[in-house]
Amino acid sequence: MRFSPQFLDELRARLPVSEVVGKRVALKRSGREWKGLSPFNKEKTASFFVNDQKQAWFDFSSGRNGNIFDFVMETEGVSFPEAVERLAGLAGVPLPKFSKDEEVREQKRKTLYDVMELAAKFFEATLAARAGAKARGYLADRRLEPATQLKFRIGYAPGERFALKEYLGEQGVPVPDMVEAGLLIAGDDIPVPYDRFRDRVMFPIGDFRGRIIAFGGRALDKDAPAKYLNSPETPLFHKGSNLYNGAAARQAVHDGAVLIVVEGYVDVIAMVVAGYPATVAPLGTALTEDQLTLLWKMADEPILCFDGDKAGQRAAYRAADLALPRLKPGKSLRFALLPEGQDPDDLVRSGGRSAVAEVLASARPLGDMLWTRETETTAFDTPERRAALEARIHDLMRGIADESVRKYYGQDFTARLRELLTPKSDQERFQRSRGPGGARSGNARDGSRPWSGNRSSAREPLSSVPSSRLSGSPIVRGFRSALPPREALMLVAVVNHPWLLDYHAEEFAELEFLNPDADRLRRAILDAGAGHAIEPEVLRAAIAAQGLGPVLARVAAAITHTSDWPAREGASAEDVTSWWTHVVTLHRKQRTLNRELKDAEHALGEEPTDANLAWLRDVQGRLSALDGSEAQIEGFGLSSNRPARSL
Repeated sequence: MRFSPQFLDELRARLPVSEVVGKRVALKRSGREWKGLSPFNKEKTASFFVNDQKQAWFDFSSGRNGNIFDFVMETEGVSFPEAVERLAGLAGVPLPKFSKDEEVREQKRKTLYDVMELAAKFFEATLAARAGAKARGYLADRRLEPATQLKFRIGYAPGERFALKEYLGEQGVPVPDMVEAGLLIAGDDIPVPYDRFRDRVMFPIGDFRGRIIAFGGRALDKDAPAKYLNSPETPLFHKGSNLYNGAAARQAVHDGAVLIVVEGYVDVIAMVVAGYPATVAPLGTALTEDQLTLLWKMADEPILCFDGDKAGQRAAYRAADLALPRLKPGKSLRFALLPEGQDPDDLVRSGGRSAVAEVLASARPLGDMLWTRETETTAFDTPERRAALEARIHDLMRGIADESVRKYYGQDFTARLRELLTPKSDQERFQRSRGPGGARSGNARDGSRPWSGNRSSAREPLSSVPSSRLSGSPIVRGFRSALPPREALMLVAVVNHPWLLDYHAEEFAELEFLNPDADRLRRAILDAGAGHAIEPEVLRAAIAAQGLGPVLARVAAAITHTSDWPAREGASAEDVTSWWTHVVTLHRKQRTLNRELKDAEHALGEEPTDANLAWLRDVQGRLSALDGSEAQIEGFGLSSNRPARSL
């Protein structure tokens, strides 16, 4: 075999079919495909189509089709080895040195794929068995449902040193193959190789063909040296050249989903469950050049969604620096920074799909990120500091390789610099030189376009400059406002009326709470009030003793509407009882409707028909109708000496 499948796969990954075909055929975008005139027949109506996701071209005028290698052979009249050589040159990939040994190694790789598949099945079976109870408990705490575990093939590596080794040995796998696959730890100072992954929840890592090539293991022992442990570099796995959930995400992007990059396995899974199937993550490392190339193969402007802390901010800046010299027309990044202290999994659990949607809608372009970094920490009140800023900006611009992109970045940052550094006394005169709505009157002498939109100030940190819509949203305000109002209402009601537990403790325990703080508070209330009558002051003291006093205060502060009076002290037991039954019913109905909403959104995405659109709007309308309807009960309030509501 002259060329290994691995090498040919690399060429396919690096060279979109549209790029190869586009050198001979004038292509135009047509939906998710490209089209042009056939290179094999004279025609006036385009019948030649290219599909990058399928890595194929189709010529309906001649009945021909194929991949990039077939196209070069058909159009240039060369042999397969010559076509591979030309495409390797186009991709900038050196040709491998071939020998009989290489063919042996390729056969070995095929064997290692089988070994990894056996290991994955072992981990899955162990998770489902008695030995996996602790791991199942961890996954339940992270709200990873059994169906989700099956979808992502999550497993468990038992704590014994030789459990996997013995299992694979029984399947006839030689120990050297286990070592080469990265499943065992071996070395000159280790007399007996032993399992690399022990007492860990296992996340299989697949390649873009869906084959398992590595694992990531999450320790269950809090004292484990490494919380997450990845497979080492192997003949199958190069962590800087792969993405977790890459194969599924590529298909989802082809189907119209937005490509999102997060930082961890559980974050990916949470995002997929929330309705964002085209979510990927690097593999235990900062984003690499190869991974960036893979992202741009899938989408023109992936959204990088980083944790809302200083580490997430640094990761965003590193990614911006990595991308800047590699920008091409139409190829860039956007950045969505989460609220302080939250990662995507937290956000999904506290706010659901709508919270994620709002963060993604406020994603900022690459240029904004770079500008913020250069201006967020320094005052520009001296000529020297202003000159230093200008020099840094010019250095950044020089780093952009593409001439066209560099020109437009130069224009954009020139306008930003002018607006930032114009002395205050000149601001009005500068503004008068601009037309209505802030547009410049007349053409700028340097040809730059005016800077539009709200920019961050020189001293404004990145985390404090979201859009005006986002800054006022529940997401930026954190867990307090992300708390669903009905969850807050029920918690405050039980604290102020703990006698409710005498009749509704089981019902209260079974309610599905989205906010993790609310769920913790609910458990503390049940622990304190279980099996005996308790007064509100005693219950509050018990909550404070568990360190949840601030959580209770935050929950209580979320109750502000006048119609929320039944949750407060002073309401009669009769009114509270009627109100409680009504609110619990609404809560359960809302959870059911939220699940139906996901189904409707999925159906509309799969089949955009009028019927599915009507279904989605109907569910949205029913959800809206539930808001603020807690007190809509006939005769409600009479026993508390309040005006009765008549429906």
